[in-house]
Amino acid sequence: MKCLLIASESAEVLFHWTDLEFQQNIQQQYGGSQEEGQGLPAFEDSISTLFAPIIISCSTMVDRLEDSYACFTTENNHTYVLHQFDECLYIAVNGDGEEGEDDLRRKIYVMKKMIEVQFGMVTLSSNLLRKELRPQDTKQRARLWTHLQSLLETYCHLRNNDQSVLVEAVERLIHPTLCEQCIEFLERRLVQQLNSSTERSGEEVLHAFILVHTKLLAFYSSRNASTLATSDLLALIIMAQNMYPSNTDMDDPGPEDVENTSGSGPEIFYTPEPSPTDRDSSSSEKPERESSPLFEFMDPDVQIAEDSLHTLEVPPPDPSTPRRVFLEVLQKDGFYPMMPHSMYCLPLWPGITLVLLTKVPNSAVAMSVYMFLEAFAKLERRLSEGQEGSPTTRGQTAIHDLRSKLDKFIKALGPSDIQSSQLQNVWADFKNRAFSRGGSGLSKDLIPSCKNMKAQLCGVYRQCFLSESCGAAAIPQRLSPSLQERARTMVQEKLKDWKDFLLVKSRRNITMVSYPFTASCEVVSCLLLPL
Repeated sequence: MKCLLIASESAEVLFHWTDLEFQQNIQQQYGGSQEEGQGLPAFEDSISTLFAPIIISCSTMVDRLEDSYACFTTENNHTYVLHQFDECLYIAVNGDGEEGEDDLRRKIYVMKKMIEVQFGMVTLSSNLLRKELRPQDTKQRARLWTHLQSLLETYCHLRNNDQSVLVEAVERLIHPTLCEQCIEFLERRLVQQLNSSTERSGEEVLHAFILVHTKLLAFYSSRNASTLATSDLLALIIMAQNMYPSNTDMDDPGPEDVENTSGSGPEIFYTPEPSPTDRDSSSSEKPERESSPLFEFMDPDVQIAEDSLHTLEVPPPDPSTPRRVFLEVLQKDGFYPMMPHSMYCLPLWPGITLVLLTKVPNSAVAMSVYMFLEAFAKLERRLSEGQEGSPTTRGQTAIHDLRSKLDKFIKALGPSDIQSSQLQNVWADFKNRAFSRGGSGLSKDLIPSCKNMKAQLCGVYRQCFLSESCGAAAIPQRLSPSLQERARTMVQEKLKDWKDFLLVKSRRNITMVSYPFTASCEVVSCLLLPL
């Protein structure tokens, strides 16, 4: 009896996931039709009817009290956990007692993280996010929801069966010789050849790593790459497992197999940094940043209904088709969240996968959009706090610098498309209000214009990076299929003599009590966030 729902303030269902038992319970309660061609709308109506009173009640409490309930339990012992993110309300439900309040809250945060990785800065605009999560086309909506439901089920399954996901850690297989050889191979052969090829269509490989099931064998970052946030890496591992699931029915290796996995080094606990590419890389220092973890795990006894893992039939992914993902980037000039990347997930053998993350050619647009969003958010906050005045008397340098940069940005975009034209019109209206003699200047009257500018900037971002994508993104610029096949063949040739050894070694699942002392995998990073 499990469910997760995302709804708007008007009680419109933006996404839902239910296990088979919860679905059957709703059908019995509301008599949902399962006739061909009517199953989805009928069930959607039923689940909307069930949750509408809760959503409206929560929205009313926020409007009147500026607060709402976070959790409650019904008479039939169903636990509801709610969390409001901007104008989207997330509701997680458990009715079989297998998940507690903390487990449900974790599931909500995981779903939010996955949506951020899928949609990037579009999540900063509630109106655009509603359009992305609930497309008007029913078939497109079904494909998107099936994809998101599959990601959530993959996370639940891994949490129940994989200790690294349970403790929110990225595990790394330890074999000093092989790991060193693989990192050197990724640096000097694979990434170098890919980035020097004419078939890369302007993309640049920033990160390359090899996964054995959910465990990290080798990780390499180019000299131009930012540190890959652990929360992003965890999300990517879940996405890779969703595309190419491990065989969870495989028997655990016997004691004789465990003894044969020699070469394990001592346990080391650390947070990964980009692999060094030259002598100076080790001496360069990068500013620290705070990042929110992806998961928090409170109760290891979560059980997922077996039938729910087989509810959805997702067609096998095309390895040559990359997915657009949005990840954190830390550069010298600042921190940029949700920057666009292309993710190539290339299966080597069942259970072993090569993952490539590339920088897309027009990623500078995303950095500019984020910079402008930050500027308008700060201006809106100042005006809301009553810090009014004219541009010549308050924040003169900052506001005129913003004006100059945004003029150049809009000019570079060009007026050829509708979204850029709309941004240009809204910006012209903003300038008339803020800078002209007859305008209101920097006053509270400018707050709606700030909100409108942020919405238009998110619209440009959406047009540049999401307009052609839904699930498996149809990205026009990408590494050619032949280049991807060459990369996969190179890594297969490198690891062909180690394949069976790695699969056995990765299956060593030591109990949590003895894990820090006897496991054959090192913990790369473990994040725990108190709620």
